[in-house]
Amino acid sequence: MYRLEKMAGVQPPPLRSLDDFLLCSARFATPDVRNLDRWNNRIINNLLYYQSNYFLCVLGFLLIVGYFEPFQLFTGMTVVTLLFAGFVWAAENQAPIRRFRRNHPTVSMLAILVASYLFISVLGGVAVFLFGIAFPIFMVLIHASVRLRSLKNKLENKLESIGLKRTPMGILLEALGQEQEAGS
Repeated sequence: MYRLEKMAGVQPPPLRSLDDFLLCSARFATPDVRNLDRWNNRIINNLLYYQSNYFLCVLGFLLIVGYFEPFQLFTGMTVVTLLFAGFVWAAENQAPIRRFRRNHPTVSMLAILVASYLFISVLGGVAVFLFGIAFPIFMVLIHASVRLRSLKNKLENKLESIGLKRTPMGILLEALGQEQEAGS
């Protein structure tokens, strides 16, 4: 029941134009790796703002890989989903895990991906996992890291952070313990 209440009022965000996402008006810069808080903030806010574009890119890549290796892709997606759900459940019910998730979000995500990789390597389909699941996630994180934020991006993120809008990416970031970061 609790999860259904969280899903109430979720709005799919608009698809951003290709010009804004990648082409002429898009501004890119390498992140300042010495300031990890600022880099993390940029990633989270870009994930929120471009989430529909990211979803379509990942879905397109998954469809291509799924066309060639459907069973292995399904196996990989199932393993990652189960491990992620188990991690979120454990983080919600165990205080030490919740603190670790909040303090080390990158390590938490890497732990899920490494555990998925190890489990799938036992089952087979490692290449499908790497190219079908991990590669699109890697590309999304690269774009979110180097894409500079615009004024519209900052406004949309502020609406998400104060609770006026609920989006799927906002719920995912909340599950990863990053809700306090969004919109800052």
